[in-house]
Amino acid sequence: MAQNWLYSRFNTFLERHMPEGLFPRALIILVAPVVLLQTIMTGLILERHFENVTRLLARSYARDVAALVQLYESSDKSADAEARIEALANDTLGLGLTITRGELPRPLPTPFFSRADTRLTREFTVQMNRPFWLDISQQPDFVEVKVLAAPDVIFDFRTRGERTFATSTGFLLALMLLSSLLLLGIATIFLRNQIRPITDLARAAQSFGTGRDLGAFRPRGAREVKAAGVAFLDMRDRIARQVEQRTAMLAGVSHDLRTILTRFKLELAVLGDGPKVQPLKEDVDEMQRMLEAYMAFVKGDAGETPQLVELLPLVQNAARACRDGACEIDVPQGQMVRVKPNAFGRLLANLIGNAVRYASSVKVTARVADHMLTLLVDDDGPGIPPDKRAEAFRPFVRLDNARNLDETGTGLGLAIALDIARAHGGELQLADSPKGGLRAAVQIPV
Repeated sequence: MAQNWLYSRFNTFLERHMPEGLFPRALIILVAPVVLLQTIMTGLILERHFENVTRLLARSYARDVAALVQLYESSDKSADAEARIEALANDTLGLGLTITRGELPRPLPTPFFSRADTRLTREFTVQMNRPFWLDISQQPDFVEVKVLAAPDVIFDFRTRGERTFATSTGFLLALMLLSSLLLLGIATIFLRNQIRPITDLARAAQSFGTGRDLGAFRPRGAREVKAAGVAFLDMRDRIARQVEQRTAMLAGVSHDLRTILTRFKLELAVLGDGPKVQPLKEDVDEMQRMLEAYMAFVKGDAGETPQLVELLPLVQNAARACRDGACEIDVPQGQMVRVKPNAFGRLLANLIGNAVRYASSVKVTARVADHMLTLLVDDDGPGIPPDKRAEAFRPFVRLDNARNLDETGTGLGLAIALDIARAHGGELQLADSPKGGLRAAVQIPV
């Protein structure tokens, strides 16, 4: 139970803080182990390199100092002997020796976590049995060692740091960093090439879902991604054949029904305009409108191609059903959108027509931001209760207040509007309006 809880919390943390895109996620999954491995390996290599080199240099330095002290002990300790030892130490060994008189200074505190100081102290203790004084912190890049070679005789060595311990690992770090960046660049290029077919497939699916041309899409990439692309193209072809067959069938049915209705109209025209004939003519007209509404719902956008059109004329044309002063239109002048004009006009007509039929005041607002068209139709009518709003989108369902009807009264108004919005890759939602009635909110990518 505790493991499941921790696993769930960990997944929640990752979902909250990981980027949303597949490419950055995959890049993190690839980079994180590489960076971690490189960090660990760099630490281990530098640790071993620093330790080994420092040990060897400190031992060599301590032995050179010990040899000079022994050479001084075996000499006659004259001024000439001291001069020869200084020349040997400075000119040949590069130790920076100065022979002075006096006593050793008081010991300095050991620097915190100074491996060089610890290693030098250990090697001098092992190599010579004499008092010495060591400092590696007061002079940058230099090590100063004072050895009591004889009573009142001090050998003062000021030697460069690289002669005594490993001082620089910059080249090794630069080499590791360069190799890491090179490998990371290669991995990024390879990963981008693997992700691009997936993004192309997603873009093609989105274009197909909104009725747009797929362009020059062809399956490519890894075997699994290519298989998904082939399956998508097969699905597109099956859907296209189904839509084509359905459209042909509906065209035939529509033609047959219109033929029968035309016969009815001709027969009624022969009968004249008597009081018993007029209701029959009205019924035939109603059947004609209902047939057109059913066909519009079933055909959807009928394969219409999106076009770049001005939004305001579309809204104004759909708002012709408004009574004088009943509709307020707030749409920017000259705003261009890419939609299917006929289908989108039908959506506007249904939403505005519903609002006008059951409200005395209607406001239509449209804005485009971040390539997203937001269309709001607000009214002060009776509205639809929140628990009935999902049911209002179901085809042929007529609510008590009839707010989901189209102009024919078939119960298809909101169903047609929702179908058209989704065919554009968008959505239609109902909410409470600031005017006190119903708000129909449409969002469509443009």
